[in-house]
Amino acid sequence: MSQEPANRAHDAEQGALFDSSEMRSIPDDLGYRGPVASKAAGISYRQLDYWARTNLVEPSIRGASGSGSQRLYSFRDILVLRIVKRLLDAGVSLPNVRSAVQYLGERGDSDLTQITLMSDGASVYECRSEDEVIDIVRGGQAVFGIAVGRVWTEVEGSLSEMPGESPSGDTVVPEGTVDELAARRSQRTG
Repeated sequence: MSQEPANRAHDAEQGALFDSSEMRSIPDDLGYRGPVASKAAGISYRQLDYWARTNLVEPSIRGASGSGSQRLYSFRDILVLRIVKRLLDAGVSLPNVRSAVQYLGERGDSDLTQITLMSDGASVYECRSEDEVIDIVRGGQAVFGIAVGRVWTEVEGSLSEMPGESPSGDTVVPEGTVDELAARRSQRTG
């Protein structure tokens, strides 16, 4: 087998890790209640609640303030939740997951889309280029990688049909979806 096709396949694979396409801007103040956040992150509501109570991933828009109150998670919170799930599923230790969450919290959104997190199950490494990924893999350190830009796109897709909430408490329904409750209300009053 010639080396050239293998390099092209390798470049295509790496291109998926470092997708430079523009990510859609999500309003910072748009929030998602727990059931929507857990579904979009691919975790159970029980996990979401536990991670919030243990300060692993706390909602940035609105925390719980007593019995019956609703936490409100931002898009970025849900992105981090999904990354945490992947790290834990891969066997990364909880202290290293906490370090990764802290690290992600210190980065801007546009910066996040250019990162691939690599891990050997014990440590988590940041890679910003194909060469860094290759160096880590050659060094025998990495077992798997998480392309944050790709996770961003997955979370966007998950949330594209789910209702959000504005800071004033109004339900925000994505364009093209039907709010069944609002439709029923309008039928009763119409």
